[in-house]
Amino acid sequence: MEIVEDLYRTNRVFCSPDYDRCVEYLTERLPFEVRRFEQRERPLHGWAIPPKWDVEKAFIARDGEVLYDGTHHPLAVIALSAPFEGTVSRETLREHLYTVDSDYENPEAIPFHFRQLYRSWDRDWGFCVPRPFYDGLEPGDYEVVIRTEEADGYLDVLEYTHEGALDETFVFVAHLDHPGMANDDLAGCAAGVELFDRLRGRETKFSYQLVLLQEITASAYYLDAASEQEKHTVLGALFLEMLGSDTQLALQYSASRDTMVDRAVEAALRQEGADYRTGPFRSIIGNDEIVWEAHDIPMPSLSRFPYPEYHTSDDNPDIIREQRLKEAVDLLECTIARLDNQRIVRKQFEGVPATSHPRYDLYVDTWGSSDETAKTLRQVMDHLPIAPEYMPVRVLKERHQISAGPLLSYLKQWEDKGLIDLL
Repeated sequence: MEIVEDLYRTNRVFCSPDYDRCVEYLTERLPFEVRRFEQRERPLHGWAIPPKWDVEKAFIARDGEVLYDGTHHPLAVIALSAPFEGTVSRETLREHLYTVDSDYENPEAIPFHFRQLYRSWDRDWGFCVPRPFYDGLEPGDYEVVIRTEEADGYLDVLEYTHEGALDETFVFVAHLDHPGMANDDLAGCAAGVELFDRLRGRETKFSYQLVLLQEITASAYYLDAASEQEKHTVLGALFLEMLGSDTQLALQYSASRDTMVDRAVEAALRQEGADYRTGPFRSIIGNDEIVWEAHDIPMPSLSRFPYPEYHTSDDNPDIIREQRLKEAVDLLECTIARLDNQRIVRKQFEGVPATSHPRYDLYVDTWGSSDETAKTLRQVMDHLPIAPEYMPVRVLKERHQISAGPLLSYLKQWEDKGLIDLL
């Protein structure tokens, strides 16, 4: 709650002095490594790093009276607004004003205009205003001032690693941007920081990593810069979002749905008796999951989306419930315990080994046999060459309907021959 309350009113656009202050604040909570990505002459697959941007002065006035102060809230000037000074008609002014829909419950709320963060090459000026202000504008001319300070932009990504006995890693991701809002996604960042603070000093089998960044664009740069070996050791990831509101938890499955992380999160939800729903990939909400999946890293997400105050100034600490944050962190802690307690087969071979060769002596001969266990182990023998590099033992157990004892005994023989590792 302290993280949320301290940071929610900051103007956390992708590149800004306030984003820098949030980075400094959070590195005092956890010893994050800060990885910086500078502007490029050519954007990464079209993902451009916008300029570093801040609002110095912004207002709408008439006859010398300021009617709207654009610095009173981080959402009041559209993100990455172009500078502008001049006198405009009411009709022209309204073309540059954005407000909540007429059916939104609180007409005084200010919406979030974010599109220019992703289209910094095509910027306009504008304000986000309450609906009564928009509707109450009288005919005539208005003085508009938007003065901004700009410099070369960069993306700072926070990365904290809890090192386990193994290099194989599970990653938890949240986004630190979104000016003037609390649940989206400071709540996810706060939950992640609390989770990894609990992990400090604890021995784990796998390694775990927390990554806080700017939505989508920073994921693209971060993963593009990662080596193939770094990505290779990531067994899965989980996106944390909007975890503080008093709304139902939602597990959005990864693209392949049945991964180690998908299973661990859902098992934790059941174990903790949580109120939750599930949905296929990108059916509940769409964020960085698609970028990570494009790099062959499966990423389900855990959120409390939707909630009524989404992308408005009503997304403030008043809608955050400490018990909901605690529930989310307890679930994540349970998820890590389940990930850490599983046994995983790591293949150390390619192709198909001749299991009957004396070097291996792993062939299961079922010719004329009525031994059902032997028949099942034969299926396991045939399956291992086509299995992925990493496979939970429980998947083999479920796929072939075999008890743990004989399966683990047979897999141990493969390990003794140097063909697999049992993690």
